[in-house]
Amino acid sequence: MRLILIRHGQTPSNVADLLDTGEPGADLTELGRKQAAAVPRSLVDEDIDVVYASTLVRTQQTAEPLLAQRDAEFRVHEGLREISAGEFEMRGDHEAIRAYLGTIFGWADDPTLTVPGGESGEEVWDRYDQVFAEAAADGVRTAVMFTHGAIMRSWSAARVANISGEYATHNPISNTGAIVLEGSVDQGWWAHYWENLALGGDRVSAPAGDGPAGREAPGNTVEWHA
Repeated sequence: MRLILIRHGQTPSNVADLLDTGEPGADLTELGRKQAAAVPRSLVDEDIDVVYASTLVRTQQTAEPLLAQRDAEFRVHEGLREISAGEFEMRGDHEAIRAYLGTIFGWADDPTLTVPGGESGEEVWDRYDQVFAEAAADGVRTAVMFTHGAIMRSWSAARVANISGEYATHNPISNTGAIVLEGSVDQGWWAHYWENLALGGDRVSAPAGDGPAGREAPGNTVEWHA
């Protein structure tokens, strides 16, 4: 199965650097809609069976331009939502962001750790796994999944053979950045592509407005090998 994981477009909460993880979440900004509109051009050669989005409106809005051009089934799945910020929800101060990211990237050593008032690594990874398991059970060959930056990075570090925790910690995913994977639920996943910046390129990239999930977390940088 081929999985194309794409982070949603920019939101006002991203611009304000807020930990906005609850439902329904913020809408896209004008730039976010331009980022979404640029996504289909990057996927023109992909034979897409199903398009997924999380239960947060920003992923569904990011999926709209692709769905307008493709005759693909659309599914909304709760498992693709962002990692809950718990007690840090809608905070943008340094202490809250550091604690949130520190917990998430601390899961490499202890996935039982819990974001205060939120989720553990085991809970997050299990619900993400379930989305892929259901797609595989339905015979899906290629799926595009509009999801969220922190969970893309955290899950990939835990489940993808050639992505280390160090790499995911220090290589954020910008709005409409993507990770392309191939593999299976049973045999595991291999990353063929990790695109930090917006799929539409420099003209729609705005790293300064990517929000906390588009930020590097504490740790030591190491090289990632595709």
